[in-house]
Amino acid sequence: MRVDVVTIFPEFLAPLTLSLPGKARESGLLDLRVHDLREWTTDRHRSVDDTPYGGGAGMVMRPEPWTLALQSLVRDDAQSNHQPEDDRQPDLEDDAAPAPLRPRLLVPSPAGIPFRQTVAAELAREPWLAIACGRYEGIDQRVLDHARSWLRVDEISLGDYVISGGESAAIVIVEAVVRLLPGVLGNPESVVQESHVEPLLEHPVYTRPTSWRGRDVPAVLLSGHHGDIARWRREQSLRRTAERRPDLLALLDPAGCTDDDLRILAGYGLTPGAGAGFHQAERAVADL
Repeated sequence: MRVDVVTIFPEFLAPLTLSLPGKARESGLLDLRVHDLREWTTDRHRSVDDTPYGGGAGMVMRPEPWTLALQSLVRDDAQSNHQPEDDRQPDLEDDAAPAPLRPRLLVPSPAGIPFRQTVAAELAREPWLAIACGRYEGIDQRVLDHARSWLRVDEISLGDYVISGGESAAIVIVEAVVRLLPGVLGNPESVVQESHVEPLLEHPVYTRPTSWRGRDVPAVLLSGHHGDIARWRREQSLRRTAERRPDLLALLDPAGCTDDDLRILAGYGLTPGAGAGFHQAERAVADL
């Protein structure tokens, strides 16, 4: 997978050289390229922002550097893979030009769809992602409107809070997506047996010693009975989700629930798939 990140703070992405993303890069599973947006500015101050039309606090990122940056990414790839005989770069908006591979553009934004595990899994199937890290009050809307005419564009939100820029979100998105790429994790079961693969939180986990400061590992985990262990973990996941994230249970398919599952949830006054059913955001993800 190739991932291009465009930002005014390239140094912010340094953590992606560590841990799983770093190992994925070393093994050739991830081609990560970080770009400084100011490379596509044209004034001597290398400015990327200006005051907002209509007034108000803060600054807005100007459209021209962003559009030039995104076009440059695609043209560079087109030039290396689909170069025309007359040695000209193809026109991205010319239907007659050779069709280059184009990235799926992700824009971290409080106005985006929630970033869930289902979104990460969908993105992990893409060969090429680009992430536009906005700052200040955001990127001029015309950049996204224009980009949608020749790229798939998804605005993505990490949660209902505000951070200073898209770089932190980019790190989270890349980390979540890369660990789902085949060959990145040593044990593929690690991807299956964790929170949010289903709309449930993961069960509690334990390791040695069996007794620590008066607290013992649950006896069932020491029993060696795989069926009992699986049932205990399922129950713990259901209880933890009911207590901490009951909203997730609206996404749980009732057809996949056992009688024991339904009994546990009924004890909390909850029903899987109840209320509004699948969230609007989940339906949006299905259309990505």
